[in-house]
Amino acid sequence: MKNLLIVIGVIVVICLAGSCSYNGMVSKDEAVKAKWGAVQSDYQRRADLIPNLVATVKGAANFEKSTLVEVTEARAKATSIQVDASKLTPETIQKYQAAQGQLSTALGRLLVASENYPTLKANDNFSALQVQLEGTENRINVSRKDFNDAVQDYNTTIRSFPAVITAKLFGFGEKGSFAAEAGSDKAPKVAF
Repeated sequence: MKNLLIVIGVIVVICLAGSCSYNGMVSKDEAVKAKWGAVQSDYQRRADLIPNLVATVKGAANFEKSTLVEVTEARAKATSIQVDASKLTPETIQKYQAAQGQLSTALGRLLVASENYPTLKANDNFSALQVQLEGTENRINVSRKDFNDAVQDYNTTIRSFPAVITAKLFGFGEKGSFAAEAGSDKAPKVAF
């Protein structure tokens, strides 16, 4: 009888511990989803600014058409990739990041090329859009950091003992996070 009570006690303790870790995992999973929503919102804000920026550039200067086409195509590709918050695997995050990285590169080329057009640089609409775009890029950076922090907390929890048992039982899998772009560890070369 005493052994039966000990076994029942152990089972109750395991169930209580599993229940607490399950609820914690659900909470952390929801936090990751909320942070992902903020990332998507900031990227959407950037995507919404781009048509105005392109239209302003087209109207203010006889701008290089290839640069404008590149920005437009990169925006279309970046906005076509949608990642479901319940499927934030490392692979899907990497794919999303790659598309957004191509858009960032195209925007960078657009802004660098605009330096050759004094009338464009003096255009108030262009200047205002540049400021908004810079602010949006800063928001994206903060959102990505917050998302990565939430993912790290979640991934640490589901990989820690005894929560790893509950995670395996209930299908809590590892989430992906943003990483530095390839080649970002090298400083750009500036030539005068």
